[in-house]
Amino acid sequence: MPKAKTKKYKIKTYKAAAKRFRMTGTGKIVRTKGGKSHLRRRKAKRAKRLFSRMLEVTAAGDRRRIKRMAPYLKKYKANPPA
Repeated sequence: MPKAKTKKYKIKTYKAAAKRFRMTGTGKIVRTKGGKSHLRRRKAKRAKRLFSRMLEVTAAGDRRRIKRMAPYLKKYKANPPA
């Protein structure tokens, strides 16, 4: 008689974390910079240009927390579920 399968539970994604972070092909977690939306007239052109750059999340604790909050970050990047 085959062994009964135990149910695997799906983990809910924190939508705010899923929108703020992205996973690269190599598995790095990257984020954008804040301060891009308004009050930009008095900022230097160089500073405004640097706002569009993505930064890698380097702290191990932060990476662990993000992976816990958005467990399917990499899995469905190319092919999101319908």
